[in-house]
Amino acid sequence: MKRSTIQEYLAGLKGKRVAVIGIGVSNTPLVKMLLRAGVKVTACDKKPKESFAGLAEELESLGAQLKLGPDYLKDLDFEVIFRTPGMRPDLPELVEALQRGAILTSEMEVFFQVCPCKTIAVTGSDGKTTTTTIIAELLKAAGQTVYVGGNIGKPLLPDVDGMEPGDVAVLELSSFQLMTMRQSPNIAVVTNLAPNHLDVHKSMEEYVDAKRNIFLYQNPDGLLVLNQDNEITRGFAPEAPGHVTLFSRRQELEKGVFLKDGVIWVRNAMHERPVLPVSDILLPGDHNVENYMAAIAALDGLIPDQVIREFASKFAGVEHRIELVRTLNGVKYYNDSIASSPSRTIAGLRSFRQKVILIAGGYDKHIPFDVLGPEITEHVKELFLTGDTAAKIRAAVEQAPGYSPAQLPITVIDDFEEAVLAAHRAAKPGDVVILSPACASFDKFKNFMERGAAFKKIIYGLS
Repeated sequence: MKRSTIQEYLAGLKGKRVAVIGIGVSNTPLVKMLLRAGVKVTACDKKPKESFAGLAEELESLGAQLKLGPDYLKDLDFEVIFRTPGMRPDLPELVEALQRGAILTSEMEVFFQVCPCKTIAVTGSDGKTTTTTIIAELLKAAGQTVYVGGNIGKPLLPDVDGMEPGDVAVLELSSFQLMTMRQSPNIAVVTNLAPNHLDVHKSMEEYVDAKRNIFLYQNPDGLLVLNQDNEITRGFAPEAPGHVTLFSRRQELEKGVFLKDGVIWVRNAMHERPVLPVSDILLPGDHNVENYMAAIAALDGLIPDQVIREFASKFAGVEHRIELVRTLNGVKYYNDSIASSPSRTIAGLRSFRQKVILIAGGYDKHIPFDVLGPEITEHVKELFLTGDTAAKIRAAVEQAPGYSPAQLPITVIDDFEEAVLAAHRAAKPGDVVILSPACASFDKFKNFMERGAAFKKIIYGLS
């Protein structure tokens, strides 16, 4: 039997010195796959051995060498180095390794090299996960075999050997994953772009340039889906090597996907047709209308419109994204922990017709909050702030036009649980309480999922 491309790739690594940097969600399956293939692997991580709860011992039993602790990047004498997505590729230690002849890559880069099937990838500042999920679920509903991964779900490289040419891989790609990508998917979607992750990226320009990689290496028959209503994404269109489809919630397009009379329409060279009434979409908010428009643009001609309509009427969303946790004594509690930037929180606030009680704040990604202040003033009746950015968000609100302390009380409580409980005590029947932090979680939690789970546990414990 002829070896698959992934088998050939793995065979090419045998006998080479291979390092995997970062023993986390994306790289642990990679380490195990390499070891099973007979590749000599050194797993490197800044955390000490005791923090891995038995995983370190498991990897050692499979044959891995471990390089742990503060000196994990020292003397990287390897021929192939897999970096973790959140690690900048220009760290001095990595640059030195490259100068010595090492190849620097990542699980995602190799996946694109060896994937045997069609790839659809989604990036953007907001809406990535929901749009990725909608695309994947629509394809499944239409009878396709679908693999979902990237920045969502699980790493897909270990699954490559079981993929068939007729399958579809649907991926969410972060700016960190895209920074060093030199291959692009068959269909690329950019939902929108706004300042984000400026704690890792040196500038907004670098952040945008990373996002560009999702389409720069497409073939002429590739498809790029862009948000016409976003200035940055709209500007990508002339750079696309292949076809471009635009979507717009704000204007009727001569060609593309647009909103008219409360219905999402598709218009192309062949025909125009109504696809999905907005009233059929179960998910609340204009941003979710845009997510559906992006998905429809990506899948036009690949799935029946009826499948889209049936799915939209039933799909309740992804965990931690304006997720209704419970209704207690007439108060609705929503978990929007995924909102790790001001633009995400703004979208969440605009999803409600009434003013809400907002819990916000967290890790400082060095994103300005000036755009958030007026939105909170307009959409929030009481504000509870917690975490490292509490003072910055408070200042943005207090400086916003029309702010009144009497109309919008602000309470700062550093302890997360106490902040949630204080918001609960302030709520009256008919109110909405929402966790929508506008910040990352790393000041108090490992990730937004852990933060969302903590919020839900507190809310479920109320009586």
